Amino acid sequence: MLFEDFDLREEIVAALKDDGITTPTQIQEEAIPHILDGEDVIGISKTGSGKTVTFAVPMLDFIKKGEGLQVMVLVPTRELAVQIAGEFTKFAKYLGFKVATIYGGVGMEPQIKAMKKAEILVGTPGRTLDHLERKNLDLSRITCVAVDEADKMVDMGFIEDVSRIIGETPDNRQMLLFGATIAQEVEQLQHKFMHEPVVVKAEQSVSANLLEQYYYALRTNEKFSMLVHLLSKKDFGRTIIFCSARTTVEMLTKNLKKQGFEVSMIHGKLTQSKRLEVMKQYNEGDVQILVASAVAARGLHIGDISHVINYDLSNDPEEYVHRVGRTARAGEKGVAITLLCERDYDTFGQILQRFDVTIKELPKEPFQRVSFDTGRPQSRGTGPRGRPSQGRFGDRRSSSSRDSAPRSGPRREGSRQGISSHRGSGVSRERFSDREGTRSSSRSGERSSSPRRSFSRPSSERRSHSQSA
Repeated sequence: MLFEDFDLREEIVAALKDDGITTPTQIQEEAIPHILDGEDVIGISKTGSGKTVTFAVPMLDFIKKGEGLQVMVLVPTRELAVQIAGEFTKFAKYLGFKVATIYGGVGMEPQIKAMKKAEILVGTPGRTLDHLERKNLDLSRITCVAVDEADKMVDMGFIEDVSRIIGETPDNRQMLLFGATIAQEVEQLQHKFMHEPVVVKAEQSVSANLLEQYYYALRTNEKFSMLVHLLSKKDFGRTIIFCSARTTVEMLTKNLKKQGFEVSMIHGKLTQSKRLEVMKQYNEGDVQILVASAVAARGLHIGDISHVINYDLSNDPEEYVHRVGRTARAGEKGVAITLLCERDYDTFGQILQRFDVTIKELPKEPFQRVSFDTGRPQSRGTGPRGRPSQGRFGDRRSSSSRDSAPRSGPRREGSRQGISSHRGSGVSRERFSDREGTRSSSRSGERSSSPRRSFSRPSSERRSHSQSA
């Protein structure tokens, strides 16, 4: 099937072809006909499935030039608002429609002027509500409303604002909801504003034939050296490195720059202008490596990503799917690599149990040890908890050998003996066992009463807890 088969305006099809879009994805093929028929639609699909085109293309087909704001898209973040507005502008270039993009952190006057000339409104809930309350915005001619990343709206506490905004639009307008999942709060929007919506679900799991997923089992103090080793390889193209904390993003970026890599970072504490500048540089290819917090895992349009690296994992297993979904998009292949340390075993086990993914373990290659500056003064005498300091790397043993000396303190239960792959030669679900009510209090496997899902390593692979890199 081709976009021409949807019986769209010729100008829209031509603009899509200019952008290299000719064949619809699964969510586009299934949802666009219902939207063109005027039905309310709930679209559920993973990151990278093409949701923006799914609602933008039929919306453009509805618009009449010069008749005021007619379609509105609400999104959770400023970056996403800018990027979706850019997509509308590209697809409408032969039709001459104007797009008003409204978000906080900038002046209102340019937005007011833009809204007076535009047919399309793309905005964040907070600033859109501000304009409504100040009587700057007239939604009386809106014929279609799309809420993108609806589940993210819930997470960020915007759902009440979204409800108030939709309440200002005509009762007979068309309503579209899109997200990776549909939370209970989103269902309230459905019951309040939608009429017999069609639910369209596209493939939820990562495409195994396009995305290769791997992990390295490492000690904490080996992660940065392994990362530098991987990034030095010639087969790494545009790469996103995900971290679970803003402070880790900042430290990692600083240390990668010290190693000579051209790298940018993005997280929620950057100013709006800085975040937009970073994304512009990255999307235009000026920088090949982006270190990011969860803000970049969802909602941002970032194309041509060859590799995603999880420097650490979030406590939320679902975020893994959103992270790795930044690559292997639009039919292209991609690689996701997780640098797995003991602190992430529980989350990693949940990922394998909850999602249909195959993540293969790669053997740890010999690599050069490099320093990681945490920015904190380090004592040359006694280390944490009275243990002798082990220096900048935690220890000086070769990176190609395992730490055979047992660490002090209680041991975790279990071993890696006799493990077989779930699919192919990789890691299996069986390897991350769910031991009800187990946590070893001694080497003999005595059990405590607190349940814990664990992925434990043998004594030859115990991690030292004194490292921070």
